Amino acid sequence: MTFTEQLITIGLCVLGTYLTRALPFWIFNEKRATPRYIRYLGDALPSAIFAMLIVYCLKDVKFLSGTHGLPELLSIAVTIVLHLRWRQMLISIAGGTLCYMLIISVG
Repeated sequence: MTFTEQLITIGLCVLGTYLTRALPFWIFNEKRATPRYIRYLGDALPSAIFAMLIVYCLKDVKFLSGTHGLPELLSIAVTIVLHLRWRQMLISIAGGTLCYMLIISVG
């Protein structure tokens, strides 16, 4: 790839990233009311994504062999407790991940 092609590629990546970040603010500005279905998605998607993460994390766990899924279940419990305490998804996910990594590295 020539230097010119590299610059064009980087420029297009910057433009694409900027547009995907700015477009929602241009479409749903303060002058117009946000459509009902967009508000619904804003309410429903965080819980749906969290549920999908749980299913994805547990899909390969063998509950009838090895540790019987104990590290995963303990980490999910820690995640739930952290979320009920602080109601911050980042703290919940990071805490559950840290707990899981500690359990599997010690065990």
